[in-house]
Amino acid sequence: MNHSRSSAGAPREPDLPPYQVVLAETDWGSLQTAFGNGEDLPEVLARLLEPDPKVQVAALSELGELVGRQNTIYEATAPAAMYVAGILTHPAAMTLRLYRNVPIRATLLNWLVSAAYDASDKIVGRTEQYFPGFLTHDTTVAAFRDLCPMLYRAVAPFLQDSQEDVREAAVIAALILAEHPALAEHRDHLAEHARRILDTSRHDPNRRVARKALEAWGHDVPDPDPFREEPWDWGPHSDGRGDLEPPF
Repeated sequence: MNHSRSSAGAPREPDLPPYQVVLAETDWGSLQTAFGNGEDLPEVLARLLEPDPKVQVAALSELGELVGRQNTIYEATAPAAMYVAGILTHPAAMTLRLYRNVPIRATLLNWLVSAAYDASDKIVGRTEQYFPGFLTHDTTVAAFRDLCPMLYRAVAPFLQDSQEDVREAAVIAALILAEHPALAEHRDHLAEHARRILDTSRHDPNRRVARKALEAWGHDVPDPDPFREEPWDWGPHSDGRGDLEPPF
């Protein structure tokens, strides 16, 4: 993400803080959400660790409404994303979705994909055409983008996960996060994963992300697929629900 305050020569950011610390030490009531302040967010986030997958998915959907409504980055989006990334290794992330036999971890990663996409170069660049100064050093979007290296380190262990849905969601999240200049050193490695998405994925939005990453990083790509290009604000799971739709 070319306009972040971070630069390729800046010191590496610290590891992601434990999710318990994020939950306890964030002043949620002082942070903006789509519906006022974030005083209700601790309870919503805590439900992500419930053993019932229906409760978990409902909580993640509610979280998206609060901090990602209409593809918007709010003040509370960044700490919420830190929490979601922090629980990727929690045992609750291995709960299987009903009817899908897919770990909740894949859904958590897809939620991070949507949040990262809303702060991506593509979305920010087009928004700035209409709202100059949308990305400055003290905006909520800039604050979220500054977290990209930290979020990447939470996602990277799942790039070769044995579960296909988890692996693909992790790759798409990593490709978007790796726009950050501090993550440029990972792009050649990620290009291999992007090519695998083009070869094997059944999801056109994910294939589109992979193709655009390869093009942006100067890699050769196969002839364009016949998938239809979507409107400018469409991205992975950008229908507003995507992986969060029933059946749970």
